[in-house]
Amino acid sequence: MIPVSSLEIRLAELRAEFAAGDKAIRELDGRREQLLATMMRIGGAIQVLEELLDPTPAASGAASGAPAGNV
Repeated sequence: MIPVSSLEIRLAELRAEFAAGDKAIRELDGRREQLLATMMRIGGAIQVLEELLDPTPAASGAASGAPAGNV
């Protein structure tokens, strides 16, 4: 039979590991949110630059979503 003190020690170790894992997940979730916000800003910058480089006027049918040639 396993001594109770050994079980208590193992329980404390497992609780500590669980707490460390929980902390790591919270830190990763925060980092993920920061990365998503950064990617959204970069995506917006890409869109602006693509629109500036696009030779077609912004008022064309393609920009309004109307099918070409069916006006």
